[in-house]
Amino acid sequence: MKVGATLDDLDLALLRALSEDASQSAGALGRGLGLSQPATWRRVKRLENAGIITGRRLDLDAEKLGFGVTVFLGVKLATKGRLSLEDFERAVVAIPEVQTVEHVLGLYDYRLRVVARDISDFERVLRRRIMTLPGVGNVDANVLLSEERRPGPLA
Repeated sequence: MKVGATLDDLDLALLRALSEDASQSAGALGRGLGLSQPATWRRVKRLENAGIITGRRLDLDAEKLGFGVTVFLGVKLATKGRLSLEDFERAVVAIPEVQTVEHVLGLYDYRLRVVARDISDFERVLRRRIMTLPGVGNVDANVLLSEERRPGPLA
């Protein structure tokens, strides 16, 4: 399958099933789709080789792990340029509380998802780690109140 190739209905059903539970075996996936285990395995491999499936991940419950606060930060760099971006990115990915780093276009240069044990822990992370990053100018915080996880566009 070439990158950009058309996916058939079985491919889309397979991707939907994997997006709901990526831990399913090829046999279990095949039973749900009416395919044999080897045929299902070949389809999964073909989708991986085409770069459509790029990995499988484990979702952890941050709150049950003691991280009760999630904050989205909009970060605007004080200076622009390739070196500034690289310095910021290299430093921000080293902060364990930063779950995602998104380089965005718009009001801010980056959007960060940060977890903390509580608000005072978040304040510590913000003051001691994020505000000291190279090139940080303005920072805007939005505290997550609730989240509804929905399947992607294949559902």
